[in-house]
Amino acid sequence: MKTSLFTGWQARFHAVCLMMLVSALAVGAFSGKAHAQAQVTPAPSETVAVEPLATAQAVPVAEVAAAAAPAFDHGDVAWMLTSTLLVLLMVVPGLALFYGGLVRSKNVLSILSQILVVFSLVLMLWVAYGYSAVFSQGNAFFGSFTEFAFLKGFAPDSVGNTPIKGLPDYLFVAFQSTFAGITTALIVGAFAERIKFKAVLLFSALWFTLSYIPMAHIVWGGGYLGEMGAIDFAGGTVVHINAGVAGLVGAYFVGKRIGYGQTALKPHNVPFTYIGAMLLWVGWFGFNAGSAAAADTVASLAFINTILATAAAVLGWTLVEAVSKGKPSALGAASGAVAGLVGITPACGTVGPLGAIVIGLVAGVVCVWGVTGLKRLLRVDDTADVFGVHGIGGIVGAILTGVFSAQSLGGTKADLDIGHQVWVQLVSVGFTIVWCAVVTVAILLVVRMVFGLRVSEEAERTGLDVTSHGESAYEA
Repeated sequence: MKTSLFTGWQARFHAVCLMMLVSALAVGAFSGKAHAQAQVTPAPSETVAVEPLATAQAVPVAEVAAAAAPAFDHGDVAWMLTSTLLVLLMVVPGLALFYGGLVRSKNVLSILSQILVVFSLVLMLWVAYGYSAVFSQGNAFFGSFTEFAFLKGFAPDSVGNTPIKGLPDYLFVAFQSTFAGITTALIVGAFAERIKFKAVLLFSALWFTLSYIPMAHIVWGGGYLGEMGAIDFAGGTVVHINAGVAGLVGAYFVGKRIGYGQTALKPHNVPFTYIGAMLLWVGWFGFNAGSAAAADTVASLAFINTILATAAAVLGWTLVEAVSKGKPSALGAASGAVAGLVGITPACGTVGPLGAIVIGLVAGVVCVWGVTGLKRLLRVDDTADVFGVHGIGGIVGAILTGVFSAQSLGGTKADLDIGHQVWVQLVSVGFTIVWCAVVTVAILLVVRMVFGLRVSEEAERTGLDVTSHGESAYEA
């Protein structure tokens, strides 16, 4: 039939009728507008042709709608992409600048290099076997190292193969990779300025495998502490206590820096450390609110708690310094911010704003003691106070999570027995300390046997920038 046989309104009428007929036969359920024009509304149980008539198969309308619907929420995906980027910001440049300012000028490039290379190394190991060992089925302590090795079975469009069913698989893997990377990178600040670069790399690979992986599986991957009911929303035990204890053990094994306790080994660039701390605060919103794995009310709760706890810790640390030293310092305020961030990490998704303020305030005050009185008591040279801030702050946050998660105190847990939950939190803290300490000692013994741990006295006096990397941050 040719349209030239018709003129005026008749041509338009017949053209419309022809279009309606073709639409109904060819695309059926795929065209809601065609159905409306034809005034045909199939019942939900009817079947319609969804392919060309020559090869059409009857498909229920409900199945067609389900297939056409996206498997994930685009808002959640956008937020998780942003959160992953924010956690990356925490490490490079955030953590790198924070630690870089704390060391002496002759070692600043050394610590920057260690953080970047260790982080990159762990990302590779995460894809190779780390993700599989944490999130696959296994026993109470490890998953399978081979089930998802090198992301086997994943594809660019795969969804639903991770614990978070509403996200693309690759996105969840990427987000979790940044947690593994920053946890391992945190440790190097404890023995900065005197350890061999190759020793750092071997230590990091072994520690990631034998301490981070099992702790992440035990808490988040369906293991022992998770089944017990331990609350660790974003990494109080898995990240901060784990890294803090490893740093403390590592500082003991490597030994004190030359001149420690006899000469003032001052930070060479406090503005670096300050900027690094503020980048950590910004990036931490991805760390905490991103752990909700959705752009929802839980993420919003974690977001405001991260703001409030950090601010409270800054004020707490500053107040203690003002009273004890007579003058509050910028370095102290920056350290207080990090202490508050650490303290709220395990609790951010389950406590209310008032609980977050209390946790932040307590973490700020206690961590001042952690980097002064406790550090002297332990007689350890923890260069960047990894244990004093991350270890102690993580312990404070983990325990108080068991208190302020109760709905009666503004938290989200309606049926929480505070006494029982605090006991569970204490068990999780104790387990983390013991596991990490034992594993770290064993790893350091191996690394010392293979490479040795410490650079020569001459190299340490010259500085690791020159002796380990052949460059200098500040040319004369």
